[in-house]
Amino acid sequence: MTVEMTYVSVDVTDAEVREDLRGFSKAWWLFLVTGLFWVFVSLLVLQFDQTSVKTITFIVGFVLALAGGEELFHAIALPGWRWLHGLLSLLFLGAAIGTFSYPGWTFGALALLIGWFLLIRGTFEVVASLMNRDVELWWLGLIAGIAMMFIAFWAVGYPGRSAYLLVLWVGLGALFHGIGQIVMAFQVKKLGRELA
Repeated sequence: MTVEMTYVSVDVTDAEVREDLRGFSKAWWLFLVTGLFWVFVSLLVLQFDQTSVKTITFIVGFVLALAGGEELFHAIALPGWRWLHGLLSLLFLGAAIGTFSYPGWTFGALALLIGWFLLIRGTFEVVASLMNRDVELWWLGLIAGIAMMFIAFWAVGYPGRSAYLLVLWVGLGALFHGIGQIVMAFQVKKLGRELA
């Protein structure tokens, strides 16, 4: 059996790349706006009150609704596995409706899931570290895995701690993501000035 490979040559000049980057850098403010939005979300979540519960469940419901919409699009537009995409669309959209209808239950379920996630992730980290002892600094993964398992047992032992961990996890994740987006905005803006 002979496999013949065909290579397509694309000629891209330095001027074309610079022009594309200049166009990209004009949208630097989009990164700034999304960064400020995520910082605002983190402030809502890190209040550790009913606003935290509502914000987290809204984010989850929104993501589930988007996933349901995407699966519905795949069911309509793509002929293969149409039934599976349709089923997934119904499941995601049903979960989104349930999330918006029962925010307290959703928050409680997510709080327990994050503890179990950390337990499973920590176990995998420990096993992977022990299997790769010949790699330099393998013990860092072992320590991280043990720490994740410890936090998981701490969180799963009492629902209030799981909820606290979930709020902290989501809030700090949103804060760091927002700061990253703001930094990227100014880096993109600087790149545009350098290319001008």
